[in-house]
Amino acid sequence: MKFINVDDAQALVFAETTMPDIAADECLVKVKAIGVNRADILQRAGKYPPPKGESLILGIEVSGEIVACGDQVTNKAVGDKVCGLVPGGGYAEYVRVNADHLIDLPPHYEYVQGAALAETFLTAYQCLFIIASLQPNENVLIHAGASGVGTAAIQLAKAKQAYVVVTTSNQQKAQACLDLGADEVINYKDTDFAAYCKDKALSFNVIIDVVAGDYLNKNVNIAALDGRIVILSMLGGHFSKQLDVAKLLMKRLTITATTLRNRSDDYKSQLVGEFLQQFSALLSDDTITPVIDRTLPWQQAEQAHQILMTNQNIGKVVLTLD
Repeated sequence: MKFINVDDAQALVFAETTMPDIAADECLVKVKAIGVNRADILQRAGKYPPPKGESLILGIEVSGEIVACGDQVTNKAVGDKVCGLVPGGGYAEYVRVNADHLIDLPPHYEYVQGAALAETFLTAYQCLFIIASLQPNENVLIHAGASGVGTAAIQLAKAKQAYVVVTTSNQQKAQACLDLGADEVINYKDTDFAAYCKDKALSFNVIIDVVAGDYLNKNVNIAALDGRIVILSMLGGHFSKQLDVAKLLMKRLTITATTLRNRSDDYKSQLVGEFLQQFSALLSDDTITPVIDRTLPWQQAEQAHQILMTNQNIGKVVLTLD
């Protein structure tokens, strides 16, 4: 089969490899579309290897058609149109996937929509509800609101009647967040978000942070009593200087760092099941829906990576196969 390889110069090139063998609890999916993620770019640079024993091929979410099922698979069948998480191997014509990690595409979905669904909504759901235990009518701050995870988190939080404030970098992205239901948007390019929230007496029960670095201290300053800060990336750097532990104690704050890719199969299966139980009806009627910035043929994977690296996208960039 054909796949996109990373050569010695870290360039993306097509190559050939053997078809993956599936285990008894896995399905073989013919890939129709691929969701592009920052994890792909980090892995390409040698900074985010796949979990031990998994495919070294880039790609952590796909959409496509099941062409084979393992002997123990009872919840999926050949011909099903699905999307889902993979620990690696997504930038290929075929990929093996744990059957319990697959989501049936809503009947009206195209494969492109499926490729923008799993990583964004499952990550946002994990952060908001599994880790932060978001409750109705709480205040939520979402950094990078126009990102794939950000656009999903806005919709999920609003579905639970939260008051949602987001940060983003320009007016176009701000309007996109407002259109998704965000109550307030802060352009971090011209406004200090912590000072803005202090001036408006805004504090947050839940803060979803992909920036880290110096943002951590600011998040602590505007967190509410018993607030929960969830860090899922570190675009702003590895370190936060002079963290005020006294404020953590005074506010009884919880700071959690999380990833999804290296979680156990059982954890991911439970996550998929709980997400679908709570939100599948809203997916079916388009109350919540993946936001797609643009679609490119997989021959333009390099261009797709550049779009993410320069923060041009609102929502997901999706690659399609011929």
